[in-house]
Order: sequence, then structure tokens, then C-alpha cells
Amino acid sequence: MRIARDGTWFHEGKPIRRPAMVQLFSSILMRGPAEGKEGEKGESLEYFLVTPVEKVRIQVEDCPMVVNQMEVLESHENQQILFTTNTDETLTSDKDHRIEVTSSGSSNEPHPIVHVRSGLNALINRAVFYRLVEAGEERKIDGRNVLGVWSAGEFFSLGSAD
Repeated sequence: MRIARDGTWFHEGKPIRRPAMVQLFSSILMRGPAEGKEGEKGESLEYFLVTPVEKVRIQVEDCPMVVNQMEVLESHENQQILFTTNTDETLTSDKDHRIEVTSSGSSNEPHPIVHVRSGLNALINRAVFYRLVEAGEERKIDGRNVLGVWSAGEFFSLGSAD
């Protein structure tokens, strides 16, 4: 099995078309050390589908889920940002569901993610990220101008505003 960067799940090279199957598989998805490498420093983490009787490794190109919807409630410090993933999981960004933006590739393209659960992250798709930036505000942090958003009383940096 494989999960493409766009969140499409594949089995034996063919996309899984039934959303209920993707939701079921995502509910048993775990992340842990590579097989046979428990306890080694610098160990890489892999993804597994785990049931009471078996553990199957799954290839994930980027993040196992993709945020494809966002709703903003309230504003400023009272603001709450609700995300919905391609697996129909909903979450409010807060101290347990942190938004992080790193850069990827040679073009330094933003790579926005939000923590979903148990070490699993969701890639925030481009359209949602643009809406997130629109909802952002500038703050000065450690002498730098930072663009970020408030959600559930937490401020999440989206990047430099300089």
C-alpha cells in the first residue's frame, strides 16, 4: 500500500476509490521505528497499518493525510481554526494540534502541516494554506516580524513577514 503526496491511497497500484475504506485504513494507521531498528539512534520512522493480528508497513510519500477544508471562528486571540482532512477527521488547531511551516525543495516552497494524532501529520493543501495566510496577522517575536495565526489561544507562526 502507498499514500501519495496528494493524499490518495493506493492498493496494488490502484487508487482506493471508496472513502469508507480510506477512513477505515487511516483509523489503524500508526507511525513507529523501522522494523528491526528499535532503539537505534537516528532511527527512521515508518508507517504501519496495525490490527490485533498483523502489522503491515505502508509507504507514505509526504504526510498520510491532507487538510482540504478550513473554517475560522471568531478572531484574534479568541480565534479557532478548524481543519478537515481527506479522511474526514476534524480538529481544532491548539497546543496538541500544532501548525508548523517548514520549507522544502530547492525553491524553499512552504511545507505547512498540522499534527493530527499519535505522531501523524496532515499536509495543509495549497488553497487552505492561502486562506490561512489571509487570516494571519503580524507580530514581533524576538525582534523579527512574523506572520501567524491564532487558534485556541496559541499563536502559530507561518513564516517571516520581513
